[in-house]
Amino acid sequence: MPSQIKGEFTMNLTVLPEELSVVRCAVGAVLPEWVFQGGSFWNIMKTSDELSIVCETSRIPTAETYVKIESGFRAIKVEGPLDFALTGILSKLIRPLADDAISIFALSTYDTDYILVKEVTLARTIELLKADGHLIFE
Repeated sequence: MPSQIKGEFTMNLTVLPEELSVVRCAVGAVLPEWVFQGGSFWNIMKTSDELSIVCETSRIPTAETYVKIESGFRAIKVEGPLDFALTGILSKLIRPLADDAISIFALSTYDTDYILVKEVTLARTIELLKADGHLIFE
């Protein structure tokens, strides 16, 4: 839960250990069965344009074909639960990263938010978030 410090808020953040990938399936694709077969982190988003799955890279079957796969992400979890009335959570996290040209992929659940960054930018991301006053658990 964010805590107030001098009108600003700081957050407790946890870096999750798994390497994640974002998988884009074809329009109209059926959700693959392997998505539900274990794993500690997965997210499914379906729209009229696509079916996207975020999951542990190690869980993606190599025999399957997908439109695109982007791998090498690590997730940073905002410790929650977060009240729906809170504003600026992602903005507070993203601003210092954007200023340093670090790209993010954001996900939200009912209780909290996650930002995914490429593994190659993780150390710099942690450095910037700590400098912005956030507490990071690795």
